[in-house]
Amino acid sequence: MISAAVMLASCGKDGEDAPAPTGPASTVISDLQADTGASVGEPGEGKEQRPFYSLIFSFSTKQSRLIKTKADSAQYLKNTDWDIAFTQEYNSYVVVNNGAHTGTPGAGGPGKGAMVIIEKPYDQVTEAPSDEAFASNGVHGVGWDSGNGYGWYFYSLSNHICVPIKNRTFVLKTADGKFAKLALLNIYKGNPPVVTDLFWPSPFLTFKYFVQADGSRRLNTSN
Repeated sequence: MISAAVMLASCGKDGEDAPAPTGPASTVISDLQADTGASVGEPGEGKEQRPFYSLIFSFSTKQSRLIKTKADSAQYLKNTDWDIAFTQEYNSYVVVNNGAHTGTPGAGGPGKGAMVIIEKPYDQVTEAPSDEAFASNGVHGVGWDSGNGYGWYFYSLSNHICVPIKNRTFVLKTADGKFAKLALLNIYKGNPPVVTDLFWPSPFLTFKYFVQADGSRRLNTSN
């Protein structure tokens, strides 16, 4: 009986669920349609072979816009009304809005965006790193991880399918300098756990984020 009691106590202790994350709710964006009209190779039905238009997105308003023309660029890019842009092939390269980063959509504008890569699950990232970490380890964008640890998905040259990287989180400074965290979850419509079909509809972007509105580095969330 004593042995049984010890075993039950041990099982109860070891089997305890981890405390549920607490804090404000994150925002989940599902199947955000990017530039589905472009094609890298031979154009298919409803597509044309051309560069992909960039898609900008605002964390605060949850609004997005495709940048198709020079007039669009002049009107919508040189400001802090957006935080990240989905660029390049299949809108898979995610860039922050920072006016100092030449060659990116926000170049020349007032944006102060920055990004660092954290090798932790999203719910375990509860505080933004120091300014020194942003300065020394910061990147202006993430895309295909070819083995260097700097992307948000793996890509196979044999099957040409993107596989999102689990438990990798991106901590950002927004365009106006607030701290945020971001989980990039999928590029395929419906957020499927596994894709084996090269022609699965894309780019339809699914991601999750949280912005700390009070300006502090606290990033704990309930989801």
